[in-house]
Amino acid sequence: MTSPPTTVDVVLPCLNEAEALPWVLQRIPPTWRAIVVDNGSTDGSAGIARSLGAQVVREERRGFGAACHAGLTASDADIVCFCDCDASLDPGLLVPFVDEVADGGADLVLGRRRPTARGAWPAHARAGNLALARMLRRRTGLRLHDLGPLRAARREALLGLDLTDRRSGYPLQMVVRAADAGWRIAEHDVPYLPRTGASKVTGTWRGTWQAVRDMSRVLNETPVREGSVR
Repeated sequence: MTSPPTTVDVVLPCLNEAEALPWVLQRIPPTWRAIVVDNGSTDGSAGIARSLGAQVVREERRGFGAACHAGLTASDADIVCFCDCDASLDPGLLVPFVDEVADGGADLVLGRRRPTARGAWPAHARAGNLALARMLRRRTGLRLHDLGPLRAARREALLGLDLTDRRSGYPLQMVVRAADAGWRIAEHDVPYLPRTGASKVTGTWRGTWQAVRDMSRVLNETPVREGSVR
């Protein structure tokens, strides 16, 4: 008997990304569904996303983690991907990530950002990310280089991680809890483009500091090793 095709949703947290949305959404593979999570946009982002065929979810609580988790809980797909909505990452790059998860080669696949132009990734943001990657290695033993937003995993397994952070620590908490649960985690290089519009986090020292503080708090969680997706 032929098994049904794997369904895929791409969660796109969105705060005032009207200019970037057309570029991002046209790069979603045609058989996948885009879930744009509007986190309080005032520039018409939600309407643009709907007009381009995306499912739009409204998340009133501000925060990157709040938006990501709202998209995850709204999904009913086998595999859920995450991607920024600012045109810095091409969601089409997720295709091999999904294949790796679907084929059982990994439980969580992450994109390691490789800047394609000067200024695509500010020096202070890159330094903060590197410091966190080193802290993550000490905490979990994982030799990752980036904690970027481009990633894919099975939806039910992600829900089973019981993620609680609703701010900038959400991506790191996903990795930490996945490692504690014994997941197989893979990392692959992806081109990182200059974003469209103004950055809410990495474009400012204050935003970067807040993200590092949120993630440092996650790293201080007590390890829990009570199961695996396998």
